[in-house]
Amino acid sequence: MRFAISLAALVLLATTATADAKCGGSFSGFVKGLKTEATALGHSKQTVNRFFANVAQDPRTLKADRAQGVFQKPFLEFSQRLISSNRLNVGKAKAKQHANTFNRIAQEYGVSPGVLLAFWAFETDFGGFQGDFNTLNSLVTLAHDCRRPELFRPQVFAALELYERGDFSPSKTTGAWAGEIGMVQMLPADIIENGVDGDGNGTVELKTSATDALMSGGKMLQNLGWKKGQPWLQEVTVPNKMDWSLSGLNTTKSTSDWARLGIKPRQGKLARLPASLILPQGRKGPAFLAYPNFKVYFEWNQSFIYVTTAAYFATRLEGAAPYNQGNPETGLVGQQMKQLQQKLQNRGHDVGKIDGILGAKTRDAVQAEQRRLGLPADAWPTPTLLNKL
Repeated sequence: MRFAISLAALVLLATTATADAKCGGSFSGFVKGLKTEATALGHSKQTVNRFFANVAQDPRTLKADRAQGVFQKPFLEFSQRLISSNRLNVGKAKAKQHANTFNRIAQEYGVSPGVLLAFWAFETDFGGFQGDFNTLNSLVTLAHDCRRPELFRPQVFAALELYERGDFSPSKTTGAWAGEIGMVQMLPADIIENGVDGDGNGTVELKTSATDALMSGGKMLQNLGWKKGQPWLQEVTVPNKMDWSLSGLNTTKSTSDWARLGIKPRQGKLARLPASLILPQGRKGPAFLAYPNFKVYFEWNQSFIYVTTAAYFATRLEGAAPYNQGNPETGLVGQQMKQLQQKLQNRGHDVGKIDGILGAKTRDAVQAEQRRLGLPADAWPTPTLLNKL
């Protein structure tokens, strides 16, 4: 589920300076505004009319956008839900089946096979289910909705550009509810910027050609900043006692510094790179060092729980052992998490939306309050923290 704005989308956004203010109101009036803006951008009136001729608001898209409860799950539960022995086995089989393609991707874009295999698995179950939402309807519906118009409005115009190229059908192109298309789920602006005709048949076919989809995904990751030959995530062991406030993506140290603090790799050696210590379920759960490439994952998806799971699965596909589950402290679920977020907000912390999801802003706020209250500052919210607040 790709939610970052690509370079192409930012360029499109710059050409529509007031786009983020244009949302809401009647749907028909909103579409009329899109058509006016499209012709002002240089698209022919005839093309624009054909493109928007049958566009309709999609309630199912809005329902899907508001029903992302799976991201409220803690890391262990979320990762075990997404990573099955079957997915591991299929992933390894796909790696062999498409070995030539993955070798090309590694050479041209520097992206390791496991990284794209994990996205391929999570996004569409290796192409098995790519979504049945009408893409144009979803994009226009989400652009009209005022939650994230700055993301989705530019994608409407990117889809229009693909339509003019003959690579998009307003009535037939389908995909995920958020407008992503193909086996690794790419938004229209990303397709324009990163689409690759990997199989050499003259067209970029992200829905039917695994080679095109994987090559395009590799190019996109490279453009997002992926560094060739560098790791992204490594499981480590942590000492029983340390300054837990050093954990989290806001703190970066050399691996030699982490080693001096007692951090050890569970397998292999630590890379000679800057890294952050992340504890998805606190100091008593799994622990990882996140290297610079890990942050590129957030350009693909902004959910901490999804990113950490995808990055971990990629290491498993490349031979890493299953993580040490540890014995995490009881966390907060559902309404408890929302209560915590409200209390944090009342204390002046920016936690974003009160949604029950332990995202980056909530983690930062939790860690700050743990430090203030003299609790282990590992960013894992517990009933003890909730009660003390």
